[in-house]
Amino acid sequence: MLEYFYDKEADVFYFSQGKPSAKDETIEAGNDVLVRVNPRTKRVRGFTLLNASRRAAHANAPVPLPFSLVSAR
Repeated sequence: MLEYFYDKEADVFYFSQGKPSAKDETIEAGNDVLVRVNPRTKRVRGFTLLNASRRAAHANAPVPLPFSLVSAR
């Protein structure tokens, strides 16, 4: 299950699959996106959208993310 939280004061949207772990790696994916990855499995466990309100201003069209939540097989 994907959980999310918007921090209005920081203008940051957090998305997480499960509880964050101190062992997870954070990778800057570009376009104000941070990706949290399990270092052992290399699976995306969550992501953070910085400056989230700017994205919402353009919400009339989908905003692509620089990664996929679907695992490649």
